[in-house]
Amino acid sequence: MKTQKLIILVIAIAVALFIAVPNLSWAEDGAALYKAKCAACHAQDGAGKPAAKIPALSSDDAQKKSDAELTDFVANGGPNKKASHAFSQKGLSAEQIQALLAHVRSLKK
Repeated sequence: MKTQKLIILVIAIAVALFIAVPNLSWAEDGAALYKAKCAACHAQDGAGKPAAKIPALSSDDAQKKSDAELTDFVANGGPNKKASHAFSQKGLSAEQIQALLAHVRSLKK
């Protein structure tokens, strides 16, 4: 009987963690998301890679885009539906995308 109660307790804790972990504040840290998802191509400082035709996110051109346009680029791949940017289909929540967008805005030169 004690073993059964212990198993139920372990399952309850596992379920609670499964529900709580994705909602923790670190999951919505824009800088950490940028580092994990964007920095490899767009550089840590948002300078991009001109030789590879990867745009600078810190440039005036990128910063002049509306929040809706930038959100579309991050969430859906923009007007060209670029698969490498369709992060809403890769598991990022709307809140995480907004945190990422806020970090991109902070990269302004």
